[in-house]
Amino acid sequence: MANKRLDEVVGSMSYDSLFIGPEPAADVVTVKLTASQGVVKRGAVIAGTPGGADFAPLAAAADGTKALYILADDVDTTNETVGFAYRTGHFNRGALIVGSSYTLTAADEEYLRKSGILVSDALPY
Repeated sequence: MANKRLDEVVGSMSYDSLFIGPEPAADVVTVKLTASQGVVKRGAVIAGTPGGADFAPLAAAADGTKALYILADDVDTTNETVGFAYRTGHFNRGALIVGSSYTLTAADEEYLRKSGILVSDALPY
């Protein structure tokens, strides 16, 4: 039997700063994302018309669209595609992604809260 070192590194783990806590529980749904948005990253705030069918990353304040979901995985939207998104959960404000020329507003956060998504500040670790 070969000697095995007990202090060797077997694997590594990186912390996901997207979530703040387990309450409310994260609930995942599928969303149809419009084409030509590029690769949309995990943690992107997804907007659309409540009750609608097509969604896109929140990039600007548009009439009738609301911040509704948080994207669960990276999604390539070269073509129209379906991705997974959180419709409830407690998320880190600093880890959420919106368009480069847009800032998440208090009204966006309020609409997310009414939908079951809580947004709070967290210290990086």
